[in-house]
Order: sequence, then structure tokens, then C-alpha cells
Amino acid sequence: MRIHLATTFVDNQAKALSFYTDVLGFVKKHDVPLGKEDRWLTVVSPEDLEGAELLLEPAGHPAVQPYRDALVADGIPVTAFAVDDVRAEFERLSGLGVRFTQEPLDMGTVITAVLDDTCGNLVQLQQLI
Repeated sequence: MRIHLATTFVDNQAKALSFYTDVLGFVKKHDVPLGKEDRWLTVVSPEDLEGAELLLEPAGHPAVQPYRDALVADGIPVTAFAVDDVRAEFERLSGLGVRFTQEPLDMGTVITAVLDDTCGNLVQLQQLI
């Protein structure tokens, strides 16, 4: 068994696609229209094009906003991405204007940083050490 698809709820799919591809560096995998406005929109790591997909799911369900608001208020990331060098990614992404809610923090066996994805979520970057 392996993870095939994970979901993150986003305020605006077009904005999310731009952030996750142009800024974070993911690659669009699927973009299928669903109705008038929504899409089945997934991205993958350029390092594993056949790997786990991240679904950029519209945040229209009434339960989504209170859930995300509570997580953001408490500083809890909705998901985490592995990187080789958190500090280098922090510098690169900061240079692109990405807002971090937690700068790189060495926690013994992992270095983490937390960013705002501009679509209603906090995302953690992790480097195992």
C-alpha cells in the first residue's frame, strides 16, 4: 500500500496552481473541468512524476473554512513537504516573496519551516537530519 492522492483545500484553484507550480516547483498532473468553475486539479513532484499527487480541492464545503481557520490560528500546517535543505528553500522562497510563519527550526532529527501557501493553508517544509 502507498499514498496515491492527498488533498489540500484551496480558496482559488488558479491561484493555487500558480503558487504550487511557479513558486514551489511542483508539476501539474491532471486538470479536468468539473462543472462551471471547479476542476480535478493535481500536482506532483518533478522528482517523481508518477508518485503521490496533491489534489488542489476547492474549499467550498461549509466545514472547510472553520477547519482551516482553526489550523491557521493555531499555526498548524495542513501538510508537509520533504526538502533536501530547509534553509536553502527558505532563502529561495523568501526571495520570491513567500511569507513564512516559522523560520527554519532545528528540532534534533528534523529541520522545519512553515509557509503560507496564499490559498488559506500553512505548509511545513521538512528536512530529515
